[in-house]
Amino acid sequence: MDFIKPGINVDFVNRSRIALICSLVVALIGIGSLVIKGGPLYGIDFAGGTLVQVKFNQAPEVGEIRDALGGEGLGSSVIQSLGEDKVSIRLMSEEGQAETVSEDVFAIIQKRFGQDQVSLELVEMVGPQVGADMRRKGMLSILYAMVGILIYITLRFQFRFAMGAIAALVHDITITVGVFSLLDKEFTLSVIAALLTIIGYSLNDTIVVYDRIRENIRRTPKDKLASVVNTSINQTLSRTILTSGTTLLVVACLFVLGGEVIHDFSFALLVGVLVGTYSSIYIASPVLLLGGKGDAVARASVRQG
Repeated sequence: MDFIKPGINVDFVNRSRIALICSLVVALIGIGSLVIKGGPLYGIDFAGGTLVQVKFNQAPEVGEIRDALGGEGLGSSVIQSLGEDKVSIRLMSEEGQAETVSEDVFAIIQKRFGQDQVSLELVEMVGPQVGADMRRKGMLSILYAMVGILIYITLRFQFRFAMGAIAALVHDITITVGVFSLLDKEFTLSVIAALLTIIGYSLNDTIVVYDRIRENIRRTPKDKLASVVNTSINQTLSRTILTSGTTLLVVACLFVLGGEVIHDFSFALLVGVLVGTYSSIYIASPVLLLGGKGDAVARASVRQG
């Protein structure tokens, strides 16, 4: 489905320098926020805390439990339903406070829902060492994904294309994490999952444009690479807008209607889809033109194809 008329020729390449400057400014603002605040605001998953699991005779809505805890100053708790009758509650706490915290939480829930309606199933402490280990594994998962992408695109296209894709992914991750820092939103395991999803989404968009660039290089081998890149972006513009628009619609519904449990996940996706669509046009493709060897790249691509 093409809702943009054929033959459209928006000059994306000539505007890419301005876009790169804007991206650099936004990324630096995010990095500056991280430096000033001493890093991301880690959630319980990474900073450590107490996990309390309770069983209800008839489990109430998660929102009711959140309201009960919020009324006692525990509004930052992460509450998750574990089926029809069990609920897990995670709270920030210092090492050695697990018993006190769990007693306070259980007392609040008993007071709100009735002593005979709830029982304490499990209390666990997530220590700082466990949190640090999870942070390390989360960062490694993103790094491994980047390395895999670098190898895959190098084999499918060539190394210069892979560098463009990696530059776009680093751009997307940096800006998304920066937005979380600026808004003081917690960095949790669900946010790591969202970042990995963003990597996959952004890469898919970039591959579509790269494929079209390679096809056009074969079709018009004498054209300058800048012209080929611009034409390719315009030819895939309908697909890019439709895919991003429908994805944003779904993610926006998750953000508004999905509830507190997936709020940070859907917010990260909202930012990531927007930034990923932008970067596939203004970051990944223009990087191919850097270095002044565009035509040599074109010829190499034709040979590889």
